[in-house]
Amino acid sequence: RMMATSQHGGMAATAFEALKARLWGFMQAEIYPNEQLFAAQSKAIGEASHDWHWPPILIELKRKAKAQGLWNLFLPVDSAAVAGVDQSVVGGGLTNRQYAEICEIMGTSCHAEFAAMACNCTSPDTGNMEVLARYANAEQRRRWLLPLLEGRIRSCFAMTEPSVASSDATNIGISIARDEARGEYVINGSKWWCTGAGSLHCKIMILMGKTRTDGPIHKQQSQLLVPMDTPGITLLRPMLALGEDDAPKGHMEILFENVRVPLENVLLGEGRGFEISQGRLGPGRIHHCMRSLGQAERALSLMCRRVGEREAFGKKLARFDTILQDIAKSRCEIETCRLLVYKAAELMDTNGNKDPRTRQMLSMVKAHIPVTVQGLVDRCIQAHGAMGLSQDTPLFAAFAGARGLRLADGPDEVHLRTAASIELRMQQNSRLFAIGHYPVDRTKIFRRTTDPVSPHAQRVLDAASKL
Repeated sequence: RMMATSQHGGMAATAFEALKARLWGFMQAEIYPNEQLFAAQSKAIGEASHDWHWPPILIELKRKAKAQGLWNLFLPVDSAAVAGVDQSVVGGGLTNRQYAEICEIMGTSCHAEFAAMACNCTSPDTGNMEVLARYANAEQRRRWLLPLLEGRIRSCFAMTEPSVASSDATNIGISIARDEARGEYVINGSKWWCTGAGSLHCKIMILMGKTRTDGPIHKQQSQLLVPMDTPGITLLRPMLALGEDDAPKGHMEILFENVRVPLENVLLGEGRGFEISQGRLGPGRIHHCMRSLGQAERALSLMCRRVGEREAFGKKLARFDTILQDIAKSRCEIETCRLLVYKAAELMDTNGNKDPRTRQMLSMVKAHIPVTVQGLVDRCIQAHGAMGLSQDTPLFAAFAGARGLRLADGPDEVHLRTAASIELRMQQNSRLFAIGHYPVDRTKIFRRTTDPVSPHAQRVLDAASKL
């Protein structure tokens, strides 16, 4: 159920269809059969020790995906050009609109990012690689971007803080002080929900913190490159997301005690952290939502299969009107969500990530799709009965993922606020806004309360008074 691809550059249509077919083949041959093995190996690694590392099956599938050209498909054409890296590690030059279809296919795995990890298209690495491609210097790209593109290391992004409401990014306040004498920044404070930081493969962190306490509020934060082996970094604990630690990557709480990095590790310049985030977070948000569509398709397929097999009260579940309504509603929701994603992706291709209309669409996507998919998966769980809550289906994992996504990369409320704020501004120039309300003729009146009433009305009033 894929729509025709709109082209704003990107891969030629014939080659793109061949790429999708190759990815579907990889999913059928390698991903779906190994989903439970991946989950089991991941859990065993998490329980064995704190030395979290990639499951063996993931390393095997990474090699196969790279050999089949299913590698770094997320990287937009413009980012690849800016990075100036070896073309052998760059993806297929897809547009965002094309990648939407690829990302949805990868999202059909029971673990939303299993296939994405195998294809080196997982968060937060994708966003970090784009930041490095656009804002790092040549030496930083050689040291960090190239091994990330090759899949030899992983990264994390440290933004959210335990002591402030981080949904308002102006609250981000971890201290980044300059030590001019030593030519270093000194970092002190705490971060949490740093996805991927628990893995031994995570070698580099992009950290957002406060380099000044005065001046314009959106010019106080900066982003730094912080190698994970820098002295003073302590991983305190993995945060449990609905009871799961998500080993072997984790969402870590981290303490920074006099962590020192060179001044040249600042990205783009001091006070430009918001500028980087505006470009970085948009693609990451839509990638999550693209994969969510794959989760929704997987859940709906499971429900349709289940209700066609099970009987209750003398007939198949598929013959009950409530079930039929759930199926139809789910299909409507998937199709409308997909159109929203495609529209946002096309705006990214044509207008760029920072255009107001693009930003509004990205916020709409992030606010609408996770909550819609959460409700859809809940419906599918209900159709399965108690089995839907168990380890025998991927539905609970899909539900937990959708619920978590309503908070990751900004809560629903913030994205709705952003979408509404942009709408109010754009409406000022709308053709319809200028029309306004109908004019009211104040010279015409209904009647005065002192006017005499008609004989008929008077008879009715008299009759009513005698009740």
